[in-house]
Amino acid sequence: MLVLAGIAVIALGFLLRFNPLLVVAVSALVTGLAAGLDPLKILAVFGKAFNDNRFVSVVYIVLPVIGLLERHGLQTRAAALVRRMRGATPGRLLALYLVFRQVTAALGLTSIAGHPQTVRPLVAPMVEAAAESEAPGAHDPEELRALSAATDNIGLFFGEDIFIAIGSILLMKGVLQGYGILVEPFQLSVWAIPTAIAALLIHGTRLLLIDARAKRRAA
Repeated sequence: MLVLAGIAVIALGFLLRFNPLLVVAVSALVTGLAAGLDPLKILAVFGKAFNDNRFVSVVYIVLPVIGLLERHGLQTRAAALVRRMRGATPGRLLALYLVFRQVTAALGLTSIAGHPQTVRPLVAPMVEAAAESEAPGAHDPEELRALSAATDNIGLFFGEDIFIAIGSILLMKGVLQGYGILVEPFQLSVWAIPTAIAALLIHGTRLLLIDARAKRRAA
């Protein structure tokens, strides 16, 4: 029962609003000591876990870089680039981003884009700039930002299942196998392609209709 003391540490730490990373580390330490592990052994486990998942620490490098780029005009530069492009509209830009997101996710590159590193600093400002150039005042900025985030979600969600080694494919295989249905991951990946194409067509049409509605409002 003493090994459950770590759960109490987590509950108390979150209740008192302590640093989550510190709370989890203390909880793991308490659990290890309660289980009779040597402090050096616990430290070795921490080190192994960090070494096995060291790619997580990349976040602490990427996010400050993105913040510095934004502070020095990344969004402004992206918006200025779009304003110089002829024929750029919010619907066309988001449809192009949807294709890019689905294709890269289907290849397993699920972290190549996302809300903090792509949508907020690049995609949303570019879409808003295209809206200002195409039909000033005809678009709702909040709607454009929401659509930018939704496009990223849809492209990732329906594209990643095509990649055979993604976690969702393995989860579906395990669940089906539990009910006696034996399928191979490759079969699930192949049957994810029609769904991805349907999602691309449906959401792509919605995006292009945004341009049509804006033109009617402007007129």
